[in-house]
Amino acid sequence: MPRSYTLVREQFIPLPLDQVFPFFADAGNLQRITPPWLNFKILTPLPLEMKTGALLDYQISLFGVPMKWKTRIEEFTPQERFVDVQLRGPYRVWHHTHEFTATADGTQMRDTVRYEMPFGPLGTITHALMVRHMLKRIFDYRFETIERELVKR
Repeated sequence: MPRSYTLVREQFIPLPLDQVFPFFADAGNLQRITPPWLNFKILTPLPLEMKTGALLDYQISLFGVPMKWKTRIEEFTPQERFVDVQLRGPYRVWHHTHEFTATADGTQMRDTVRYEMPFGPLGTITHALMVRHMLKRIFDYRFETIERELVKR
């Protein structure tokens, strides 16, 4: 049985939920919060209506190797949460839950990613040597970009 991993990241954004949620629900902003070294490109024509069942095609390039991804919005609850799942891409499983909670001072955002690597033991080794660190860098970049783009406007 493949090993499952979980990445959880939280970030407080001192803006009201009605300003924060639309930023993340706009697929066009995904490129803004993705590190440039991934050469991220949305292939689906924009704007995309974000709703349950919406499909998003995009491409990244890792070490010069292009990889196409297809995700489906499995759940979309405005002002609260949305979940995207990988239909095609580099992971065996990718299930990303984005949650937003209004607080007295702003919005608490939480990302929970459950994922599995392909290729059995080789995937486990790749995760230990590279993928775990790479995902940390991607989500660190997202955190910093959100701070710069939303918080320090």
